[in-house]
Amino acid sequence: MRKELQHFWVDGSYGWNQDWFPDLFMRMGGCAAVTACDSCVYFALRRGKPGLVPFMPVSDHISREDYLLLASQMKPCLHPRMRGIDKLEIYQDGMGRYLQKAGEKGLDVGALHGEASYEEAEQRLIGQIDGGYPVPFLTLRHKDPSMEFYEWHWYLLLGYEHRADTTLAQAVTYSRRQWLDFRKVWDTGFAERGGMILFTLA
Repeated sequence: MRKELQHFWVDGSYGWNQDWFPDLFMRMGGCAAVTACDSCVYFALRRGKPGLVPFMPVSDHISREDYLLLASQMKPCLHPRMRGIDKLEIYQDGMGRYLQKAGEKGLDVGALHGEASYEEAEQRLIGQIDGGYPVPFLTLRHKDPSMEFYEWHWYLLLGYEHRADTTLAQAVTYSRRQWLDFRKVWDTGFAERGGMILFTLA
């Protein structure tokens, strides 16, 4: 069984590419803001929340210029810092401030920390995707070299697929999508872990 949320396109690419930021600090450390912007675009397109992106037309195909305007509004709430947005609470606070600025009171920003069991994480991931919610995800250090691209990075999970021996999660970042073994994603092998953001619409 496979389920994917419908993403959007930016000038013909699958979502935003962090390398497109003209600002060096956003290119290096703007990943949290990108997932927050992407989530706002998703809620505007799919869940009837256009007030989250008043700076752009609500469309499946948006321009880099419109996205950069949105990112400029998100940056003060989730700005790059020395260790990045390395705690879920920082993300929750920043996203909460953006929602308040946008006048949105019906979207809750929860979290599941990486110390939770894999079984709980898998259940929550499936519940979020089934409920129509994108999942901003934070990976810090990881023991598996194949996860190097995602280390100390925020990215979106926009789908899942059940297989006989595992569950895959669709990761979206830098205008690319990749199916990853979710157990490997969750079990990083380090005590300091990230986790996932859990949205709920009232």
